[in-house]
Amino acid sequence: MKDEGGVVIYVGKAVNLKRRVSSYFLKTRRDFKTATLSSKIAYFDTIVTASEKEAVILEDILVKKHKPRYNIQLKDGKLYPSLRINVTTPFPRIEVVRKVKRDGALYFGPYAAAGAARETLWLLKKTFPLRLCKGDTPPKRSRPCINYQMGRCLGPCCKDVDPALYRKMVDQVVMFLKGRTSDLISEVRRQMQEAAENEDFELAAMLRDRMFALEQTVEKQSVVNPDFVDRDVFGVAVKPGLMMVAILFIRGGVLTGSRSQGFSEIMGGAGEALASFISRYYAGDVFIPKEILVPVEIEDAEAISEWLSDLRGDKVAIMAPQRGEKARLLAIARANAEEALTRHESGAQEEARLLSRLQKRLRMERLPKRIECFDISHTGGVKTVASMVVFSGTRPEKGGYRRFNIRSVSGPDDYASMKEVITRRFTGKEKDIAPDLLLVDGGRGQLSMAMTALGELGLGGRFQVAGIAKKDEKRGETADKIYLPGQANPLTFGRDADLLLLLERVRDEAHRFAISGHRRSRAAETRRSALDDIAGIGEKRKKALLKHFGSVKRLSAASLDDVASLPGMNQALAEAVLSALRKADMV
Repeated sequence: MKDEGGVVIYVGKAVNLKRRVSSYFLKTRRDFKTATLSSKIAYFDTIVTASEKEAVILEDILVKKHKPRYNIQLKDGKLYPSLRINVTTPFPRIEVVRKVKRDGALYFGPYAAAGAARETLWLLKKTFPLRLCKGDTPPKRSRPCINYQMGRCLGPCCKDVDPALYRKMVDQVVMFLKGRTSDLISEVRRQMQEAAENEDFELAAMLRDRMFALEQTVEKQSVVNPDFVDRDVFGVAVKPGLMMVAILFIRGGVLTGSRSQGFSEIMGGAGEALASFISRYYAGDVFIPKEILVPVEIEDAEAISEWLSDLRGDKVAIMAPQRGEKARLLAIARANAEEALTRHESGAQEEARLLSRLQKRLRMERLPKRIECFDISHTGGVKTVASMVVFSGTRPEKGGYRRFNIRSVSGPDDYASMKEVITRRFTGKEKDIAPDLLLVDGGRGQLSMAMTALGELGLGGRFQVAGIAKKDEKRGETADKIYLPGQANPLTFGRDADLLLLLERVRDEAHRFAISGHRRSRAAETRRSALDDIAGIGEKRKKALLKHFGSVKRLSAASLDDVASLPGMNQALAEAVLSALRKADMV
C-alpha cells in the first residue's frame, strides 16, 4: 500500500486478497485507528507467490527493504545474549554470544540480560573445568595457564586430555542448560559414591562440591513446566492506539527471561499484528524453540510454522491452547504484557508532561519530540570528529546517530568545526528531516556559529536552537548553562532541575559518541606503521610478519636472515622492511 507520494506505508499478505483489503475499509469491521491509516492509502501493488510460505518470506524481505510506517518494526539495538557450545569440536568451550547462527553449535537462551547469562557462565566455569581459552580449538602451549593451576580447566592446550572424558563433562553441561538439573544431580551423586567406594577421595570431594553447587542452582530456578520443552510464550495487551507484545522464554521447562515491545501505528487486528511480529522477530539471529504459544489464532500460522521449521531444521509448532498447563503459561504472558502496557502509558504521560514544561521553558513553538545534539572532539586539532545524536522525546534514537569527519578545518577550531557539521547536516541526504530542538555542546560561540550556518541555509527560525555549556566552578557556578539565540545571559532553571538534567543527558550522549568516534579514528591512524608504506608489502605479507614476530618492535630487532627466510619474503624485501622500521625509530 502506497500514499500519494508513492511511499510504501504498509506491506501485507493474504490468501484471499480481496477479503483482507476490504476489511480495512468496512466501517463495521475497523476501529478508528485503522480508519485513519486506511485514509492515507492511495495506491496498491500486488505480487503473486507460489505458496503461503513464500508470501511470508517475501513480506519479511519487503518490510526490511521499505520499512513501512504501519508495519511492525522491531526495536534497534543488540540482540539478547545466549550461551553457545560448539559440540562439533573435540574440546568445546562455553561463550556468551548475541547472534544465533545455523553452524551446528548448541545455543541456550536467550537471557533477559547479559548479567544473567554471565552469572550462569560463571557458575558453569566454577563447577565444570572446561577450557576457557578463545577459539574453537585450544591453542598449542608449552605450559598450562593459571586456570589449570586453579583447577578450573583440564588443560587440553598442552596436557593429554581424553576427549571422551571431556565430552562426558560437556554432556553434563548441556544437561544442566537444558533444565535437566535434577537428573544431572543424580548422575553426579552416583559418580561421587562410586569414587568414594574406589577410595578416590579427591575426586569424590570435587564431585561433592559440584553437586552442592548444582543443588543451590535448582533452588533459584523458576520451573514453570516439567516437560523440558523449549518454548516461547506470547502475550498481548491492547488499548486504543497501542498494542503491547510480551514474550516469555522457557528453556527446558525453566523461565529464563522475558521481553516486551509496544506498537502504536499498525494496521489490522491483534492476530494479524502478532503474526507479523512473529515473522519479524524470528527472521533475525535468534533461537527458534520447538513450540510457540500464542493467545489467539494467527493467520498464516501453518505457513509461518513451515518457514520456521526450515530455519530450525526441526518441526516448530505454533499453538493457541485454550485450557491446561499451556493456557496457564499464556495467562502469565498476558499479565506481563498488561503490566508492560501500564508502565508504558505511565511513562508516556510523564514524558509528555516533561516535554511540555521544556517547551515552555525554552519558549518553543512546538513540543520537542525530536532533539538533535552536536559535539566536537579532537586532540590538539588532530583527527577532528563531530557527532550528532538524536533523542525521540527522552529516549535515544540510535538509528539516527551520525558522525562527521571534519574536512575544511585545520587545527583546534571548534567554532569553524561546528559551522561545518551544521552545514553538512542540513545539506545532506536527511536535510528534510528537521528537529524540534537543535542543541550544540558549547556556549555563545558555538551557538553563534550554528545560527550563522542555519542562516546561510535559510533555515533560521524553523526550529529552536540552544547551546549547553559546562558550569565554571572557579566562578562559583553550580549548574550547567543553557544559552538561547539573542539572549546574553543563560537561562536559570531553579526548580526545573529535571529539565536541565534531560538536556545534560542528551549532551553527555553526544559527547560520548564524539569521543568514541575520535578514538576510533586515532586508533586507526595508530595501527598504521612503516610497513604500510613499503612497496611490495601488502596486507597478506604484513599479517604474516606480525604473526610470526608478534609485534613491529620484535620485527625491527630481527636479523635480516630471519625476515628473509619467511614464506613470501626475499632478501630485497627483508632489507626494505628493516630499513624502513629502523628509520622510523621503531626499535
